[in-house]
Amino acid sequence: MQCEYFGICGSCNLGGKSYEEQLQLKIDREKDRFAPLWDKDITIIKSPDGSFRDRAEFRIWKIFDSNNNYTLHYAMNDKDKKILPIKSCSIVSENIATLMPKLIEKLSSEDKLNFKLFSIEFLSSTSGDMLVTLIYHKKLDDSWKILAKELESNLKIKIIGRSRKQKIIVSDDFIFQEVEILNRIYKFHYKEGGFTQPNQKVNKQMIEWVLDNIESCDDLCELYCGGGNFTIPLSSMFQKVLATEISKTSIRSAKENCELNGIENIEFLRMSSEEFVEAKNGVREFRRLKDINLSDYNFSTIFLDPPRAGLDDTTTKLSQEFDQIIYISCNPETLKRDLDTLTKTHTIEKFALFDQFAYSTHIESGVILKKI
Repeated sequence: MQCEYFGICGSCNLGGKSYEEQLQLKIDREKDRFAPLWDKDITIIKSPDGSFRDRAEFRIWKIFDSNNNYTLHYAMNDKDKKILPIKSCSIVSENIATLMPKLIEKLSSEDKLNFKLFSIEFLSSTSGDMLVTLIYHKKLDDSWKILAKELESNLKIKIIGRSRKQKIIVSDDFIFQEVEILNRIYKFHYKEGGFTQPNQKVNKQMIEWVLDNIESCDDLCELYCGGGNFTIPLSSMFQKVLATEISKTSIRSAKENCELNGIENIEFLRMSSEEFVEAKNGVREFRRLKDINLSDYNFSTIFLDPPRAGLDDTTTKLSQEFDQIIYISCNPETLKRDLDTLTKTHTIEKFALFDQFAYSTHIESGVILKKI
């Protein structure tokens, strides 16, 4: 991948190296990190070399000339965290890259749409469905919505307007995504404001890696389930699934996605991992569980996909009760910390690295553990 902003833009902090060079740096780093726990083969899931991000966010920046006329630009932070106006971005999907210049041209021609416009978020499906969120430092009115509706129609996109304590959905607040997992098509609504995997090609391989490497048995407990990205394909391998997530947006999305796929063996709960531990251990009662009897589940497996902070102590202890642990991590540092504890009761069976964020130092991991 080539990009004129390599070495300047703060996003691709490994930019300037070849794809294989940047990936090898991360592989070597993680092999060293996890060597005390795992010295066998690590599965490497590669990203496409460019045009891989289906979710992106850019600042909007105005540059004025001597006559006080302005031009509108997308912008990132440079390596010194200063504003870097850009004309293009090599890591975004082809759909986003194609839209970007068209959108900035339309916005530039209409002051009511670009006045106090602060940033733009893109969310794209691999089929081309596109949701654009315009974020402002001003209150949005009916005249803005009329212009935004025209922009939607002209560019064949969906638009949401946001400002402080305000959200205007012009038509829809989601995109439609189909993912083929092991020869089966799964359907998803990805909602604005909910978490989605940014690299759909790697995401597909992550799910398939999990399905290919776990044992199917009894019931599944999933914490941090998001919109059901892993939950829904995994449900085919278990009798029943109980999945929790703290985000209201993600839980609504997960339930919709379950209906889209006609799946009936999943119960979704809006509950933090800490709350679920308290409920399972009988420490507290929750009205959200009034129609669910936890004793009806025969859990064999727990699926964990926590935020960067990793697992809290109570969730770690809960996980050690399960025969099989599936742990997807976005932070190798906290994964290593958690594995130091989990490997006191479990052995690592499989280990993978997922290069979701090519040309950055970031890499995701997957570990499958079995009880000793």
